Amino acid sequence: MPISKRIPISRRRLALKLVIGGVVTASLGLATAAEAPSVDPLLGPRVSLKSSWIGRRAVSRETPILMLAGHADSQKMEGSGTSGASVDLKGAAPMDPRMRDELFWNLRVRDAVVKEGRRRGLSFLEYTPPVLTIANGNDPRTNWSQGKQHVERGGYALEIHFDAYGRDGYGSGLIPALHRHPTRIDESLAASFGRYPLKFRGGLGAPKRGISILEIGKLEGRLEEQLRSPLTREATLEDIARRIVDAIEAGMPPKTTPTLSSPPDEDGNAPQGKDPRTSFEGE
Repeated sequence: MPISKRIPISRRRLALKLVIGGVVTASLGLATAAEAPSVDPLLGPRVSLKSSWIGRRAVSRETPILMLAGHADSQKMEGSGTSGASVDLKGAAPMDPRMRDELFWNLRVRDAVVKEGRRRGLSFLEYTPPVLTIANGNDPRTNWSQGKQHVERGGYALEIHFDAYGRDGYGSGLIPALHRHPTRIDESLAASFGRYPLKFRGGLGAPKRGISILEIGKLEGRLEEQLRSPLTREATLEDIARRIVDAIEAGMPPKTTPTLSSPPDEDGNAPQGKDPRTSFEGE
């Protein structure tokens, strides 16, 4: 079923404009997959794997959102993340010699997302493991353990990643958590960035623990160039953060404004104010 059938186009439809160096380079509608380009001018290709899941589970505006940087606890071991095309193919120096470039950018994007979310009054939290290498994935200090605990307490957890360059990567997209039915935040992120299969690669460690994964894009080409250049780095990070927070917020009920009570009717009773909600397709 096409996504345009699943999420009605409404007043909450978002249009995102990418501005770098004062020049508008893209306009991305989040309402339907048909409106989102298969290749984004900044993020590159979206994942094109077959997927049919739909995120319907409601998430309130008060839900605490835990943001994690992927691979923050797995450096210098299997699963360290990609070094990026600039380092591996062009011989560029790593952004930070202690870590793969993917983690460097995961951390920067995570921080920008938390800053933007808090600016909008949303409950955004962050966690960074105390050390860069933790061999046991179930160690209480890992992203996985902290994210699992957060979700079990009723929160939503999202881990930021960049995909591998070249043929090893699939592109931008959302891999939803597997512990429950996908949420409306998952659905909104998938509409904006792309939709990975529910059990991608048989089910990854984070989704199995209730943590959704967002692949920003393949760490190559224009995306990596804009991140690495001091002239465009901050604007690029801010733009990516806005896209993510826009999508997360679109998956929540809209803000409500207090309504003044109407004058009492003839019986002396004031009618109850309504709490309008944006509609999503039901089960």
